[in-house]
Amino acid sequence: MCESCGCGERSLRVEVAREILSRNKEVAERNRAWFQRLGVKAVNLVGSPGAGKTTLIEATARALSGRRLAVIEGDPETRRDAERLESLGIPVAAVTTGGVCHLDAAMVHRAFHELAGPPPEILFIENVGNLLCPADFDLGEELSVVVLSVTEGEDKPEKYPQAFRRARALVLTKLDLLPYVDFDPEKVAERARRINPEIEIFRVSARTGEGLEEWVKFLLE
Repeated sequence: MCESCGCGERSLRVEVAREILSRNKEVAERNRAWFQRLGVKAVNLVGSPGAGKTTLIEATARALSGRRLAVIEGDPETRRDAERLESLGIPVAAVTTGGVCHLDAAMVHRAFHELAGPPPEILFIENVGNLLCPADFDLGEELSVVVLSVTEGEDKPEKYPQAFRRARALVLTKLDLLPYVDFDPEKVAERARRINPEIEIFRVSARTGEGLEEWVKFLLE
């Protein structure tokens, strides 16, 4: 019940949220089963705007030249990131959410069926730039990965614990900028592992190629 007037608005919001997440979970499980049957490794990349998600996919695609890759690209507006990836010859399905702050399992289901060509070995799902909303929505992925740039600050694991709790890996990007910013990777790793002791951590510079080999090896394993 609403504490101020007893109108029940708070209870209603909670029930609606539960119903939305319950329906999403059902679709996510169907997605997961479908991906497994097709031999598709789905990787959900979650991170703030400007964290370097698209650039990480570009660098990873170059390192995985010859592998069948595809991308579901989520953005509130425009196809700019999708066009960047299409220029590399990667099949891309763009999802324009129109202001919605996350992808959900139904969006991923529809987008997957829009992809051209045979099923990919690895499907990158670039979620909408946000560390809050996407953490609540299972998409049916095999791997959830948080992308965090060294320009964003060290407190993100504590501010957005759910995203780190669900993630199998944390990729620290823009490592070439480390000499110019106040950012301690060890401190971030410690905070992330306090929330999720099993999380794998990779330090990557897409510009110099540092750390890409370890990240790609993790994906293939």
